[in-house]
Amino acid sequence: MVKEVTGQALEALVEKGGKVVCDFWASWCAPCRMLAPVYEKLSEEFAGRADFVKVDVDANGDLAASLGIMGIPAIFVFEKGQVKAQNIGFYPEEQMRAFLSGNI
Repeated sequence: MVKEVTGQALEALVEKGGKVVCDFWASWCAPCRMLAPVYEKLSEEFAGRADFVKVDVDANGDLAASLGIMGIPAIFVFEKGQVKAQNIGFYPEEQMRAFLSGNI
């Protein structure tokens, strides 16, 4: 369910105005690798309520900098073209589910 996209593709999705959940990650980041299966599972659980994507911060550093991302993993929820919520760091499945339930 989760698609890896470029910064440009994410910007295009966000500009459409729908709900987008994005995992900003990097391959060298251990907490990012721990979050990946949780994020994938929850993307299936919340399918149809938002687009779930991931962006590699190493390949898209300008976008990460423009959003002020200082730590990863960083989960951002976009709605109506704006950042609605963000969650920095690894969170267990139940906490991530609660974060998504409250924001999408």
